[in-house]
Amino acid sequence: MRVNKEATSYFRLSDVLRYTFGKMGRRPTYKYLLLILGLPVHVIVFLFYLSKRGDNKYSSIYEEVRASLTSTGYKEAAMLDFKEQLLRKQSFFNKEVNEREIDRQVEELAEEQFRKTLTKKTNQLAEQKGVQQVTYSTYFQSLLGKPLFLLASFIPGIFMYLLILLFSNPYIKFIVERLIMSIFVIAGVAVLVFTILYLSPFDPAANILGEAATKEQIASFNKLHGLDLSYLSQLWNALKGIATFDLGASYAGNEDVAASIANKFPITLTIAVLSLLMAVVIAIPVGIISATRPNSFLDYSFMFIALIGLSIPNFWQGLLFILNFSIKLQWLPATYSPQNWLSIIMPVVVLGTALTASVARMTRSSMLEIINEDYIITAKAKGLNRLQVLWKHAIGNAMIPIITVIGLLFGGMLGGAAVTEKVFNISGIGSYIVDKQFIPDIPAIMGGVIYIAITISLVNVLIDILYAFFDPRIRSKMKQ
Repeated sequence: MRVNKEATSYFRLSDVLRYTFGKMGRRPTYKYLLLILGLPVHVIVFLFYLSKRGDNKYSSIYEEVRASLTSTGYKEAAMLDFKEQLLRKQSFFNKEVNEREIDRQVEELAEEQFRKTLTKKTNQLAEQKGVQQVTYSTYFQSLLGKPLFLLASFIPGIFMYLLILLFSNPYIKFIVERLIMSIFVIAGVAVLVFTILYLSPFDPAANILGEAATKEQIASFNKLHGLDLSYLSQLWNALKGIATFDLGASYAGNEDVAASIANKFPITLTIAVLSLLMAVVIAIPVGIISATRPNSFLDYSFMFIALIGLSIPNFWQGLLFILNFSIKLQWLPATYSPQNWLSIIMPVVVLGTALTASVARMTRSSMLEIINEDYIITAKAKGLNRLQVLWKHAIGNAMIPIITVIGLLFGGMLGGAAVTEKVFNISGIGSYIVDKQFIPDIPAIMGGVIYIAITISLVNVLIDILYAFFDPRIRSKMKQ
């Protein structure tokens, strides 16, 4: 019984490898990646393929058809036909005849038609004789079904096989592709931010050393921090530091950038995540209630409050909260303190107000669009009650635009948290970047922006996964 199970598992593995290899081979990017990762295996297999290629029956049929077409003068007849057509065309449009250009076009057209006819007739004759074309890809696929080949090639081709197994699962493939895309996005953000800082009219040496600094002191400062290098050299050093997580020291204070950001980023992320949770818990139920009772008192009340939430500036709302809840009522502390969990309540509410209002309005509009669809009417006609229709059919389909808005606004919250942090005296990543940008302190700004870009990229990957979770159509496309 164990032998049967092992044999079954092997056949499943070989089938998965052969099918996935063939599928990846149809896409140039994956095809070249497979060749690179399994280069030692492919070199040896290709040599065997060349040695057996002469015994290939399809190649014999191909040469036979080629000799037949050549002997009958097919290409020469096609050239005469094309030349007559081109001369007739030139005469019709009263154009000057260029013999050399016409001969070149005739040669290209005749060669293309010869190749097409050769391939077509070869395939027809091979099909009649029951012969299949053996390419390198099909030859390699056939070897993947042999246990001895897999055992012999496992160690030199381990990375290739891992890639094939990784991409055999559509969900893992989807996630890996999104993560790779995120790496390119982060690199693009790094190049863009560095270029803007490099072209900035602000001079870090003059701003830090002051107006009394001599030319020698400024030159020494620039040499110390590599600011005397060319644009490409500075960009390469910045990208290399990001890739190795060695962001260096800041210009002002000579503090370690990675350590400073690691201390400041968690509080910004914590406030943003709590604001997001507040928005989801409040906004989605409010939007659903408004959509199920359109033009009612609740609907008008909720949407009016949401409109007010969108209209209030963060800094003004924060100052109002401090005046009322801290100074007048003395319920909450006016500034943030890590030791007092009550001090995080007002920053979370202030930062999450606009997000809550936006998500509530989007939920309402999305639900209103969904509940008027034909399949919702059909579900009601089948006898499903109101809650069943909402939970099983309406909410899931309405979540796609809601999730999109949440993802976009969450990224905006991370980048725009500086105002809230300044109001409540929070030493977070937003205020850190704002303080450093007027120098400009390139390592500190680059580090802060990259941390935010990485977080937003991961959030976008999570959003893409949630799309597939809520929408079966997206899951079907992933499998295809």
